[in-house]
Amino acid sequence: MILDYYWQIFPYTIVGFLAVSLAIAILNYFSIRGLDAFPSAQNFPRVSILLPARNEDGNIKDCVESLLAQNYPDFEVLVLNDHSTDQTRAILEQIAQHDPRLKFYDGETLPSGWLGKHWACHQLSQRASGELILFTDADTRHEPNTLRDSVSALIAQNADLVTAFPNQEMLTWGEKLTVPILGFGIICFFPILLTEKLRLPALSVTIGQFMLFRRSAFDAIGGYEAIRNHSVDDIRLGHNIIAHGFRWKLMNGTHHIACRMYHNFSEALDGFTKNLFAVFNHHILLYCISWFWIAFSFLVPIWMLSKSFFMPTWFPVSIALVAVIEAVLMIGIAYHRFRTPAYLVLIYPISVFVFAWIAFRSLIYSITSYRTWKGRDIAPSRFKW
Repeated sequence: MILDYYWQIFPYTIVGFLAVSLAIAILNYFSIRGLDAFPSAQNFPRVSILLPARNEDGNIKDCVESLLAQNYPDFEVLVLNDHSTDQTRAILEQIAQHDPRLKFYDGETLPSGWLGKHWACHQLSQRASGELILFTDADTRHEPNTLRDSVSALIAQNADLVTAFPNQEMLTWGEKLTVPILGFGIICFFPILLTEKLRLPALSVTIGQFMLFRRSAFDAIGGYEAIRNHSVDDIRLGHNIIAHGFRWKLMNGTHHIACRMYHNFSEALDGFTKNLFAVFNHHILLYCISWFWIAFSFLVPIWMLSKSFFMPTWFPVSIALVAVIEAVLMIGIAYHRFRTPAYLVLIYPISVFVFAWIAFRSLIYSITSYRTWKGRDIAPSRFKW
């Protein structure tokens, strides 16, 4: 009896879930403001731009030159060469000869209990002289007004951390099938305005490609030393900022920052496999339920809609159609906000299926054998049911 009743309401449960997600997407679309949405600050404090680099000779020149070209009165660029075995150091030497604002250092030996990037960022933060510190990645490029606009936004909103999602550049189909799901997840499942008002760390998302901190707040939460072995440093730093009573702001940086995270499907597969389970703080039950339900909600209506043209089904055609329309609308909103090509909305079922498979892979690899990244060991996962 109970099972029969559940199957009767199951289609409406999916429609309701998608309706709530669509409402979140619409709210986020209008409430997440751009970095350039605020008046220019009257005073610009000194900023230390901190950039860890390990074997980044394909990215480092464009990134550093874009940072040195900032239209900002007082800043320094600090780069830590994290035991690179390619031409990263030679490129940094060449740039530093022509611009004294660039200072680069060779990383110290990785101590026990630290993850590599975390240790690199910690060393950089110890050398920073700015009242504000900006962490960014070597695969990013920044428009000249990025620093001026982001500092103005931080001051105007009295924020302690401003994080921004960049424009994700994608050239191969492997990237186009996977990377856009990140923006979709942020826009549709994280009620940003509610998170800010109620100070809910668990519903926040921080983007490691752009994190602008007040130095005082960064030090107060313990910086990278407090999260030395946590896989997803950006998420954890954002959680700590909110948990300590500081002000966190997520903003749209797609017109200021560009990033190409991965260059093919293999790189995207490995990168997302490494981090996805850790984003859920290794909660196995929550992780499994979340991804199972997301896959069902977005894929079952498509399957039922096609099936309904040929034979009667317990999933009404009208309900399946409503669910598909909701899905298309919310993904369209997310892709537009992230400047993702509109035609990729048409293949969203493939993207959802692929990412659900990656999510399952991340869980299995975390439990069994996924222990290295860029030639270094990853801390064992601490599972929670």
